[in-house]
Amino acid sequence: MIRVLFVCMGNICRSPTAHGLFAQLVKEQNLGDRIVVDSAGTHAYHIGNSPDRRSQEAALRRGIDLSTLRARRVEAADFAAFDYVLAMDDENYQILARLCPPEAKAKLQLFLDYAPHLAEREVPDPYYGGEQGFERVLDMIDAASQGLLAHIRTRHL
Repeated sequence: MIRVLFVCMGNICRSPTAHGLFAQLVKEQNLGDRIVVDSAGTHAYHIGNSPDRRSQEAALRRGIDLSTLRARRVEAADFAAFDYVLAMDDENYQILARLCPPEAKAKLQLFLDYAPHLAEREVPDPYYGGEQGFERVLDMIDAASQGLLAHIRTRHL
């Protein structure tokens, strides 16, 4: 089993969007028995909450249902449990790097490293922006998800 964890700040916008989109991609490729997907946040602001309504609506327009996901906070144990710990931006990467044990450093990456054709290196937080920001985030997450799955197929499957 390959285990993938997506991480943002509150686990209500970017990381659950990545969780839902990547899980759907895995399902479509009939790899659900080989790849496990989860998401978490570096802060405890929204523990137990559903993803932001705007994230859910944007995802649903693309056929991705995020309604069953609930926010949780990342834990040090996640570095042992997951093969990939993917931060949405530099700030959350730095928080994760401080939590990460030395033997797990190779598991921690920026998610957009899997979309090298994009000009951006960070998935922007759409929380304080308009509806268009959620669509842009979905496009970026889709591109990185395609790259991540290709990487996993080449390296592990």
